[in-house]
Amino acid sequence: MWFVSGCKQSSFALPWRTLLAYLVALNLLCPGSAKLRVVALNFPVTATVGQDVVLHCHLSPCKDARSLDIRWIQHRSSGLVHHYQNGEDLEQMEEYKGRTELLRDGLSDGNLYLHITAVSSSDSGSYMCTVQDDGGYVEAMVNLQVSDPFSHIVHPWKVALAVVLTLLFASFVIIVFLHRKQAAQTKNLSESFQPLPQPKFL
Repeated sequence: MWFVSGCKQSSFALPWRTLLAYLVALNLLCPGSAKLRVVALNFPVTATVGQDVVLHCHLSPCKDARSLDIRWIQHRSSGLVHHYQNGEDLEQMEEYKGRTELLRDGLSDGNLYLHITAVSSSDSGSYMCTVQDDGGYVEAMVNLQVSDPFSHIVHPWKVALAVVLTLLFASFVIIVFLHRKQAAQTKNLSESFQPLPQPKFL
């Protein structure tokens, strides 16, 4: 093999494949040379209606994000859920006003956490965490699943059973009503056809 360890060993003595692997490894070990990325969780964030949630994503490699343009965007509508730039919170969608906060404590470490209060079923969906700086634009996707414990799935067989029971009950009520009506009519007829009293002869 061409590689020989030693401080004085010239890099030109290395075969080109070894040299390429060395350069790639050197690039990965130097954070300053790595391209900035936004990294998010691979699994969805779950919550129940009314709860507070935190959507997580962070910069890689770690970088102070306090001076960056950070946007959380609702994927289905492309609307701004939260917009932060140079230490200020800017415009956002009406339905999220007063309900979101970019957690400032972690910005210096590259954490871009978004806190949402009192989530509703309509908050379910995908959110894009985007960052823009002098080096360009990067983004990552975070999924939020909001469940409502008070909403139940209506199965077709339950609907059919409810319809059948309703019809049976209605039929029973109608039968009882008709029976009573017929009994009353029979009683009235029997009273109207009673024989007249016979005259008494002295």
